[in-house]
Amino acid sequence: MATLGASILSADLARLADEVKLVAADADLIHIDVMDGHFVPPLTIGPPVIAALRAHTDLPLHAHLQVEGPETLIDDLAAAGTDAVSFQHEAVAEALPLHRKIRGAGMRTGIALAPETPADAILGDLEELDHVVVLAVYPGWAGQPFRSDALAKIQTLRFEIDRRGLTVEVHVDGGVGPETAASCLDAGADVLVAASAIFGAEDPARAARDLKRAAGAA
Repeated sequence: MATLGASILSADLARLADEVKLVAADADLIHIDVMDGHFVPPLTIGPPVIAALRAHTDLPLHAHLQVEGPETLIDDLAAAGTDAVSFQHEAVAEALPLHRKIRGAGMRTGIALAPETPADAILGDLEELDHVVVLAVYPGWAGQPFRSDALAKIQTLRFEIDRRGLTVEVHVDGGVGPETAASCLDAGADVLVAASAIFGAEDPARAARDLKRAAGAA
């Protein structure tokens, strides 16, 4: 069964701990979009909020950095109790030193690919990674429709990871819901990351349960 990542980008941040507890029975990790208002226009949250949330959940916390200069946040993220970090390929000139810094801080490391970035851009770095996040929407906003061209990118990554015998996870983030889960999994995704489909629903707990069930059926 695929792993489900609940993205708090669509959660009620005034009730964040309670929102996370609502989905804890079915979510396998909490996906946290850290945006700086520069790399992408929205400004969201950072290490202090992650540290506060850490006290309220045992689920792995995955920080997805959509920021300029992601290297400046690594120590603070580690201190906040973050378990895994992804940064945008488009935000750095040299990815390998940052992957090694993240791993040296005791966290899992990965890279995220915006829709315009091909899978080929990071195939040479796969051995350094724990995961790759394929964005099926443009970075910055929840609620965008799923881009079907992400499926070919997932397939490329899955083929190359399996060919090399690696254990790198493929996450798909953006526009993921019961209608798109099966195609993502068929393409080779390991982790479904959903924001609006869970926290934008009237009953987030049920939405998470239904999405996990849909993933299992696929």
